[in-house]
Amino acid sequence: MGKKVTVVGAGFYGSTTAQRLAECDVFDTVVITDIVEGKPAGLALDLNQSRPVEGFETTVVGVTTGPNGEGYEAIAGSDVVVVTAGLPRKPGMSRMDLLETNAKIVRQVAENVARHAPDAVIIVVSNPLDEMTALAQLATGFPKNRVLGQAGMLDSARFTNFVAEALSVPVRSVKTLTLGSHGDTMVPVPSMSTVDGRPLREAMPAEQIEELVVKTRNGGAEVVALLKTGSAYYAPSAAAARMARAVAEDSGEVMPVCAWVDGEYGISGVYLGVEAEIGAEGVRRIIETNLDPDELSSLKSAAEAVRTKQSDINHM
Repeated sequence: MGKKVTVVGAGFYGSTTAQRLAECDVFDTVVITDIVEGKPAGLALDLNQSRPVEGFETTVVGVTTGPNGEGYEAIAGSDVVVVTAGLPRKPGMSRMDLLETNAKIVRQVAENVARHAPDAVIIVVSNPLDEMTALAQLATGFPKNRVLGQAGMLDSARFTNFVAEALSVPVRSVKTLTLGSHGDTMVPVPSMSTVDGRPLREAMPAEQIEELVVKTRNGGAEVVALLKTGSAYYAPSAAAARMARAVAEDSGEVMPVCAWVDGEYGISGVYLGVEAEIGAEGVRRIIETNLDPDELSSLKSAAEAVRTKQSDINHM
């Protein structure tokens, strides 16, 4: 059996994720679904016609889905399902402003995934991320290790890029880490961040690091404000595709993701941004990092903030 991945939602985020997953050529099939009649089929046709130029063999299939689950039979046998469905932010909106609208959409998607692809690993990217990941797990009833969210990969990429730009060094020479929540309680981790192997704190003053931390936290809002319609998708899709690939290849790659935390860092019973080893079953294990006391305190605060919001979704 060849590998199969489904991307739910054919907006900019979904279509770009599907393109990245097709071009990496590790899947036999990429399915892209949407509620807009014909849109996913049109994108699939276009992507398949790029195969001779880009030199990949993955087949892209586009399917329109209906309000009662019509079309979802096409996702049967998916190893991974990336959920991008939902409304993007508009300028001035917070991720939390999307909660009720996207909860309805994500619940319906999750129930259809459970019905048609019961063995899949689900990667949620819909906002507000931490809450939607928790909701997808509740709605599917899947083991918690098989439902995870994409946030830390993106936030760490933004932090890394800002540091590289500020120091005028290649991005590959910079390593950064962000944990916590995707939003206001994001916890960038300067103690685990390096430039050419040297601690970040030796490479730039504390005030400048703090400025870049704030810039990272507001990274998505800055893109939304400039675009005016829609939100970021190039960097987020790169992060989601990288996670899906780690699942498909059972790679054991360690990456920051939104995962169920059960005792690690003294935190239990909440979906939170942590580093985890990713494989065919989703999250193999959470990697605990030696955090500074202030970083650990921020992570625990983030956990409590997210816990409060995640309890709201039990009724959605």
